[in-house]
Amino acid sequence: MDKDLLKKYASLAVNTGVNIQKDNILVITSPIETAEFARLIAEEAYKAGAKDVIVHYGDQKLTKIKLENSSLETIADYPAWMAESYNSYARQGACFISISANDPDGLKGVSVEKIGTSQKARTSALKEYYDNSMSNKCRWCVLSVPTLSWAKKVFPNVSDEEAMENLWNVIFKTVRVDTENPVTAWEKHNAYLDEKVKFMNDNNFKSVHLKSSNGTDLNIELPEGHLWAGGSDDDVNGVFFNANMPTEEVFTLPKKTGVNGIVYSSKPLSYGGNLIDNFSITFKDGKAVDFTAETGYDVLKQMLDSDEGAKYLGEVAFVPYDSPISNSKLIFFNTLFDENAACHLAFGRAYESCVKDADKFSEKELEEKNKNFVLVILAIIGAVAAVAGIAYAVYKHLTPDYIDDFDSDGLEDFDDDFIEFSDTKPEAED
Repeated sequence: MDKDLLKKYASLAVNTGVNIQKDNILVITSPIETAEFARLIAEEAYKAGAKDVIVHYGDQKLTKIKLENSSLETIADYPAWMAESYNSYARQGACFISISANDPDGLKGVSVEKIGTSQKARTSALKEYYDNSMSNKCRWCVLSVPTLSWAKKVFPNVSDEEAMENLWNVIFKTVRVDTENPVTAWEKHNAYLDEKVKFMNDNNFKSVHLKSSNGTDLNIELPEGHLWAGGSDDDVNGVFFNANMPTEEVFTLPKKTGVNGIVYSSKPLSYGGNLIDNFSITFKDGKAVDFTAETGYDVLKQMLDSDEGAKYLGEVAFVPYDSPISNSKLIFFNTLFDENAACHLAFGRAYESCVKDADKFSEKELEEKNKNFVLVILAIIGAVAAVAGIAYAVYKHLTPDYIDDFDSDGLEDFDDDFIEFSDTKPEAED
């Protein structure tokens, strides 16, 4: 692999992803297979002025061994020292980079109950870390580099070497590292997303109606005081960062009780090392009340039953049809990429940045304003829980030039698909 491209990527992660400032602490979470890239990130972080770099390595194969051989009681007891590591660094305002690169089938065959118990225990133990991340008290970034098992899942019909090379090339393209100046490319990309965010916020739509020839027919109410976000964001001190690399979405939160209808997936979902594919979910008054799945039915059931809040949406996101990920025509079996190939929905906790003046309200008050707080943050990405959400497609992507129009070239099966906006504004708050 081209060493110069790798260094450019590591530098981009440090300087545009989490935007390291002098004397910042950086915490990296990496699969053991991607240790070389984690070292490059650490080196670039110190060059940028980081005071300290801490690396947590994960081993999915060891995780599977533990889950298969440990009792539920042991799995439910998340190590206090590990929780305090993340929580204490979050308390200090550290930056966090998570490398998402695990085998999509890495936990196949493991008890769904054990996977759910493990994820619930982790989320509960790391509540402070998640709270600080969701409220932008910490800057964080999720990105990916290839591992062999993942590359072979995406490119199964080529040699190991070719699969790795192919996935590297696709990743470099989707994160714009293949450009002459990736930082400048991201500045332009963030400006484009800012333009779309402004359009959505200026219009202050009351609802969104998603409809597809494949059966999707979903109406999503948007709460008063909602805000659209996307691309880069600012932490509480006004320092920008990009939480996801790649990212193509603009997103907001739905009204907790305002989601009704049915949505069908167009891409598989990799959850807890298991695939869920060809599935649908039916909503009534915001709650998922029914579902189907050709593959991974039990996994989807466990996910939705993890707690009451897991049945409610925390995000609705629009993605352009003409984008590097969408144009690749690949299924990545990785939520970080697949959610950025299509418009999508996400279960779990909403972002505080999507609530106007969120910092002025208590958690209880935010809940009353339709913010969906739940115990379990679903869609664990990589070795660290990334708060990107569980993505599943709704069959149509936005064009880059028009928020309310579509390019149907080559998509004859979807000619009647649409997204409809209600421009009726909610009454102004006192």
